Amino acid sequence: MYAEERQQAMAMLIGQRGRMSVADLAEQYGVTTETVRRDLAVLDRMGLIRRVHGGAVPATALTAIELGTVEREHTQTAEKERIAKAALEFLPPTGGSVLFDAGTTTARIAALLPADRALFAVTNSIPVAARLGTNTGIHLHLLGGRVRGVTQAAVGAEALRLLADLRVDVAFIGTNALTTAHGLSTPDFDEAAVKRAMVASAHRVVVVADSTKVGREDFVRFASIDEIDVLVTDSGVPQSVRNELVDCGIEVIEA
Repeated sequence: MYAEERQQAMAMLIGQRGRMSVADLAEQYGVTTETVRRDLAVLDRMGLIRRVHGGAVPATALTAIELGTVEREHTQTAEKERIAKAALEFLPPTGGSVLFDAGTTTARIAALLPADRALFAVTNSIPVAARLGTNTGIHLHLLGGRVRGVTQAAVGAEALRLLADLRVDVAFIGTNALTTAHGLSTPDFDEAAVKRAMVASAHRVVVVADSTKVGREDFVRFASIDEIDVLVTDSGVPQSVRNELVDCGIEVIEA
């Protein structure tokens, strides 16, 4: 295979998988890691991929564009339903406390909560609160602050003050992007600040994210990878990436 053919194949594979490591590419094409790094440098200059620590992601993976709740509600719907059902395993027992981040997957978890389990629930999300408000077993607290239209989430100083005083059993956290190098990230500074405070307030952090989020890096990091206890995702995450996450001490659940 000529270098140009190999590079084109690499670009296509990275686009399909979402993220590929240098080692995996070297094994895939039977070349040295130094050759792979040179190929990735060429593809990066051409704008076909973006080099990240230890490998590469598609050129579209590094983004500050944020989809609204309506758009996200209709993407990866089957995967999100499975993830939400699997995440119920990590609910605290009756009398426990749970925090719900804003997001379409966390909203699905909220809709599935059993009515016979009394829980204290906190959220900054209007859609999540709407679902929890009809559950007679839930003692609900809605965080205040400025509501971002794109995510329907309360952000700002008021939400941060309340979160600073909380300690919950479990936090279900959503993310726009996740890698072992950059951690969890999102496009907005205010939303990142609230997510960061949520992670800090929880005894156990359960991230719920479909596989399209894994291997991507977004504008603002709100948590490092070692702050996650569990990742609930779908079967679309490459095995090499799953191994990286497990090596970081994360329990990876495939829904």
